[in-house]
Amino acid sequence: MTASADALHIVCPHCHTTNRVRVADLHNAPDCGQCHQALFDGHPLALDGASFDKHIGRSHVPVLVDFWAPWCGPCRMMAPAYEQAAALLEPQVRVAKLNTEEAQAIAARFNIRSIPTLALFVGGKEVARQAGAFRTAQDIADWTRSHL
Repeated sequence: MTASADALHIVCPHCHTTNRVRVADLHNAPDCGQCHQALFDGHPLALDGASFDKHIGRSHVPVLVDFWAPWCGPCRMMAPAYEQAAALLEPQVRVAKLNTEEAQAIAARFNIRSIPTLALFVGGKEVARQAGAFRTAQDIADWTRSHL
C-alpha cells in the first residue's frame, strides 16, 4: 500500500474507477470523479470475478470480504448484521461480499473451504480470516478493528 500522507486511492463501487481522496475528505461523503456517485454508502459492495482484484489490489483502505453463497443458512442469518457492520466500518474499511457460487475461481484461489468466511485485506494482502457466522454487527466491527 503506497499512499501519500494526505491522499488515498479509493475504488468506486459503481464504475470501479480508482479515485484519489484526501484523507481529510474521507468523512465528508466523497464521490467518484468519473461517475459522481458516492464512494461509500454504508452497504456491502457486491464483488464479482472482474471487480474483486481491483478493489483488493488498488484500495488504500482495508477491504473486509464476506465469502458467502445464497444456499448457505448461516450466511443468510449473518447478512443483516453484515449489512449493519458496513455502516459502522465505512469509510475506514470497505465492506464487500463475494458470492462463491458465482466466483468459484476466486474462492478456490483463497482456499475458502467453509462459508461464511470473513477475510480482511490490507494493501492487497490477506491479514486475517474467520470462518463461521458472527451474531452482531458490533462483533464483526470489533473483529475487523482488532486486526488493523
